[in-house]
Parts: sequence; structure tokens; C-alpha cells
Amino acid sequence: MPNMRDLKRRIRSVQNTQHITRAMKMVAAAKLRRAQSQVTAARPYAAKLQEVMQRLIVAVDPESQPLAASREVKKVGYVVITGDRGLAGGYNANIIRLVEEKLRSEDRPSGLVCVGRKGREYFKRRQVEMVKTFSDIGDIPEYVQARELARQLIDLFLQGTFDEVNLAYTRFRSAISQEPQIDQLLPIKSSGESDESGEYIYEPSPAEVLQSLLPRYCEIRVYQALLEAKASEHGARMTAMDNATKNAAEMIDKFTLSFNRARQAAITREISEIVAGADALK
Repeated sequence: MPNMRDLKRRIRSVQNTQHITRAMKMVAAAKLRRAQSQVTAARPYAAKLQEVMQRLIVAVDPESQPLAASREVKKVGYVVITGDRGLAGGYNANIIRLVEEKLRSEDRPSGLVCVGRKGREYFKRRQVEMVKTFSDIGDIPEYVQARELARQLIDLFLQGTFDEVNLAYTRFRSAISQEPQIDQLLPIKSSGESDESGEYIYEPSPAEVLQSLLPRYCEIRVYQALLEAKASEHGARMTAMDNATKNAAEMIDKFTLSFNRARQAAITREISEIVAGADALK
């Protein structure tokens, strides 16, 4: 059984850790509120842009657009969005596990574009081709970062490095619920449904409007994925730090109980020694 000095040292160590986890929980909660508001604001815009784009694709020949034209898939690319830091529960592990399962079931040649230090470090130790890596996205992604990433993905697609590009990210549901998923980014597919509610006049033409809209759509898709991933990361970290704080409190209670028992045993032993000494003097 540990002595009282060791128990006091353990209690002090766990208390220091508890202060850190409580502070990290508060910081993650503050970042989550901002990230969540941006995710909520971006979703309607992305949905409406997708609606307009689908209407245009139905109105023109998709094969005339390089970003929407279907072709033989000789190599597929996966954009894996993870965090730059840990201490976020299973956030990074869940999306990495999903991508690994997808790669194992993939019968086509594949490559990765890793966004985030955790994904890059993990797949660097595996025999998986990494075409590009990005890190230091920050706690709140900016649109210019998404635009640069989207343009590089478009270049990889148009140059033939990848014939299909998929986004692997974590969709934000709530602070305690995040869902890893994989969505196809390129080539942009039509849902096959047309809007019959009315006729639209496009200037200069549907094909030209679609040509300028497709790159913007890719940028918005990437930006939304980054926002969803960051909000999920902050939510997972806040939940993990909250659980760590509660676990630290339980450990402190356990060590305090052991300390009190050890102190009581020491006092009882001292009293017994005093009584025994007094009896010996009689």
C-alpha cells in the first residue's frame, strides 16, 4: 500500500492535470461556438449552390465540361482531413479508420492528399502514396485556404493524376456526435433530377455559367468540409477534456480516501505504541 507521501504526491499531480483538462475544455468550447456558427451559416449557401449547379448540369451536356465529364478511373484520390493536434478523443482515429477500410476494399490504384498533421504522420508510416500534404489550417479555416486546396485538387484532376477525387472528413452533428464520411468531389455528378417548377433564362448561356460555377462549387465543397471537420474536432476535444476532468475528480476522491485510511492507520498505530509503552512502564 502506498505511503501517505506518495498518495499526497499523486493527488497533487492529478489536481494539476485536472486544471489543465478543465482549461482545455473551456478553450475548446469557445472555439466550438465560433466554428459551429460558421458551419450553420455555410450549409444553406452550399445547398443552394448545389441546387443551381444541378439545374445547370441537367440543362447542358455534362461531357462538355472537364470537371463534370466522366472518364475511365485509372487512379482514385482521397483527401483525408484530420487535425494537427491530438487530445480529441477518437476524432482522428475514426476518420483514419474509415479511410483505411476504404483503401482495403478499393480495387483501383489510389493515392492520398493529407490535410492535417495527424493523418500525414499516420499514413507516412504505411505503404500509401501521398501526393500532397497540407497542415497548419488553424482553428478556424479561412476561405482562401479552401480555395487554394480546391484549385490544387482541380489541377490534379485535370492533369490526370487522379481520375476521381473524394473528400474524407467528419461531418458535425453536435458536440457529442460527429460522423466520418466520404463524398465524391470530382468529377461532379448530376443527380439526374431537373427542376420543372419554372423556366430560367441564363446569360450569357447555361454552358458558360456552368463553366464558371463548377470551380466555385468545388471551392465551397472543400470549404464546407474543412468547417465541418474543425467543428467536429473542437466538439470531440471538448467532450474528451470534459471526460478527462471527471475522471480526474474520481481519481482524486479515490486517492483521498486511501490517504485518509493510511493516516487513520498511522494514528491508530501510534496510539497502540503509546498505550503499549505506558503498560510497559507499570
